Amino acid sequence: MGVFRTFTPVRRPIIKKVSHYRDHRDDLKIDYQNRCGYCNDVDIWRTVWFEIDHLVPQKYLVTIKDTDYSNLVYACRSCNNAKRANWPTKDEKIHNVNNEGFIDPCDDEYNNQFSRLDNGRIKVESNLGEWMYNKMKLYKPQHEVIWNIEQLDILIDECEGFLATMPNDNLKDRLLILYREYKNYTKQLGA
Repeated sequence: MGVFRTFTPVRRPIIKKVSHYRDHRDDLKIDYQNRCGYCNDVDIWRTVWFEIDHLVPQKYLVTIKDTDYSNLVYACRSCNNAKRANWPTKDEKIHNVNNEGFIDPCDDEYNNQFSRLDNGRIKVESNLGEWMYNKMKLYKPQHEVIWNIEQLDILIDECEGFLATMPNDNLKDRLLILYREYKNYTKQLGA
């Protein structure tokens, strides 16, 4: 069993005025390192669209503006659509109560809610984590598939480095062609 994610996103204290919250997209991609704040899927394939979520849903905002950077989360469409306006406390200042609600993905405590099984499946580690897991549908197979493709990319990079030190032979050349073709196809998903 492994850690859910290797880093906690950190929102920079951006206070610039913008006319629409979507104007923060490029900054959010940087702060979230091109990953969904909720499921940790990476934003490199066109088949997984990324959006901007309001941690506290817009309908519950009183003192927070809908363009406040501190309330925005870079999120895949799957997590954003599943979370929607779910906010059990209905109070912008209270994120969760009685193991229902959310933790800001930029809070280190978020990492304690989940882990990863060896096959990439997201595992629940707390009662609040279970509530978030179900509300955001983190059980969907796409999260496991994307994690596994990412692990294969890492393994291929390691193998390519190793193969570069080997003498030329047919097997080495065929493996390099295989790796390059695989990478070419996965890059096309992101084009």
